[in-house]
Amino acid sequence: MDELIKYLPDLAMGFWGNIRIALVAAVVSLVLGTVLAGMRVSPTPVLRAVGTVYVNVVRNTPLTLVLAFSALGLSDKLGLVFSGEPRTNSFWIVSMGLSIYTSAFVCEAVRSGINTVPMGQAEAARAIGLSFMQTLRLIILPQAFRSVIAPLASVMIAMIKNTTVAVAGGYAADVAAEMKLTFDTTGASIPIFLGVVVAFMVVTMPIGFFSGWLARRLAVAR
Repeated sequence: MDELIKYLPDLAMGFWGNIRIALVAAVVSLVLGTVLAGMRVSPTPVLRAVGTVYVNVVRNTPLTLVLAFSALGLSDKLGLVFSGEPRTNSFWIVSMGLSIYTSAFVCEAVRSGINTVPMGQAEAARAIGLSFMQTLRLIILPQAFRSVIAPLASVMIAMIKNTTVAVAGGYAADVAAEMKLTFDTTGASIPIFLGVVVAFMVVTMPIGFFSGWLARRLAVAR
């Protein structure tokens, strides 16, 4: 317990780094995943093919490889730089890689929600002159999101936990990196392990409870 109290400020700063990455990745992956879901149900074959290839490739690639490719391939080799400050640049590189990875799972969750909307509603929308994008935006997606609140929350919870492998993308200021530095100094400590576990539970468990309540409240009656 003494080790936990002594290194709590450093661990807290590292955990805040994880939360910041998760917040950025949550917003970007929700937007990108929704776009991908629209591509996968698009009447345009090229868009469907691009969306399908993206999802299948990214979803079946280990996250550590996605982050390593983002850092080594896109940043080091191709010169993609977000900031001249190394720590800030690695933060955005990891956020980008995690967003790319999570968006594939968001896409499949949203697409499953789209498939629950009766086909007749889309046909009726087209009959009154709405375009595919208007139908998707005004009729399909609002119902789809209401039916996949719980699955999307599960994806977000998994994404929050996935931030612990941020070091694969070169970001060495997260809680896992801080915990390793602590263990290198003091040796393995069960209180520190449990403290980090509790910290993640404090963030993820309310998301699970709230999403369950919200899913029941906003359930679409069929």
